[in-house]
Amino acid sequence: MQTAGVLLPKQCDILVVGAGAAGLFAATWAGRAARDAGRPTSIVAVDGAKKLGAKILVAGGGRCNVTHWRVTEADYAGSTPPAIRKVLGRFTVDDTVQFFRACGVEFKREDTGKLFPTTDSARTVLDALVAAATRAGATLEHPARVEGIEHAGNGFLVATSAGPIEAARVILCTGGKSLPKSGSDGAGFAIATSLGHSLTAPIVPALVPLVVPGEHWIRGLSGLTLRAEMVLLAPTGKRLRSFTGSTLCTHTGLSGPAVLDVSRHWLVERERERGVRLAINWLPDMSADAVDKLLQGAAGRGPLAVLREHLPERLVRQLCELAGAAVAGDVPRDVRRRLVQCVTGLELDIVGDRGFTVAEATAGGVPLAEVRLETMESRVCPGLFFAGEVLDVDGRIGGFNFQWAWASGYVAGSAAAAGRGDSQTS
Repeated sequence: MQTAGVLLPKQCDILVVGAGAAGLFAATWAGRAARDAGRPTSIVAVDGAKKLGAKILVAGGGRCNVTHWRVTEADYAGSTPPAIRKVLGRFTVDDTVQFFRACGVEFKREDTGKLFPTTDSARTVLDALVAAATRAGATLEHPARVEGIEHAGNGFLVATSAGPIEAARVILCTGGKSLPKSGSDGAGFAIATSLGHSLTAPIVPALVPLVVPGEHWIRGLSGLTLRAEMVLLAPTGKRLRSFTGSTLCTHTGLSGPAVLDVSRHWLVERERERGVRLAINWLPDMSADAVDKLLQGAAGRGPLAVLREHLPERLVRQLCELAGAAVAGDVPRDVRRRLVQCVTGLELDIVGDRGFTVAEATAGGVPLAEVRLETMESRVCPGLFFAGEVLDVDGRIGGFNFQWAWASGYVAGSAAAAGRGDSQTS
């Protein structure tokens, strides 16, 4: 591995732009495919970061949830389900497990379905990926930030901070805009559009905590965690999306898996249609009628005594205050109904999100309709391939975005090395 001050090769067969999860995987499979075909192929992967794999190292709280035990197209948003399914089917969860096992990394499955390395260290995963790419014959160069790409003749002229390079084929694995300090600051989108591609709209943070007003009572519950359901509502009140899981009250609003999963949908729909709303059900395993009957059967004990058997007392007191209900004694029917609504369908005053700086993924990107799914090669610019988050595909929390990186990286790398061009159909 080379570092600052080292000039890049003047020419290479395949240049991988971005050496994160998708990039390292694409470089690895490009090298393996070329070797299996007996075709000498020079592969260079460049990355602008001083240290590789920042996103991998912070994933899963530093443990890196490499994938999920069960992955389907329903776990993703952005592009069409059939298109996503076609790419995922080329490199499955079983393939992922076998790949890492061959690299000396074993996994354990947690109750959530996430697969983590048995070492509980993301460094194990990153080291395995770097070693695999290197063994496959790829040269990793960093920091070498790509500043622009031009389609020249039968290849590409790439300007980088470490000098120019000519490449016959390019695999764009730059990521989206999430965690920009890791290097995915949206530069890949600019490169894609400069080569003739479009981008979906809107492009917004995904898997991002949501923010409530500064004096909102939820901020006062910071640190409280419980299972809840987040529901996205149309202006008509129709349920558009719902996610149930651990939910965390924070000093700025709400976080946790259920909130992160719904965030991209709320942000996208808010951009497209004014009036979309977000509600929370604090007791997702009980219907509104069941909660109402629970309160009716309180027999003078009052809502606090009844509800704190199911919810944290701090939260119950806040909900009673919102509904105008006394915490003890009998509750009038109209007040009881308001309290039931606060418990099972409280509309939230969400004013924003924490932004790309803390988001775990990006919603939006290069449409899959502009890519040949059999090869991940551009329909617009022959010789240009895509993999990972730069595409309009984002998964829910739990290792799904990594599985997309593995699958799309495998397809792009293998096809680029095989020299399969725009004659391919999809």
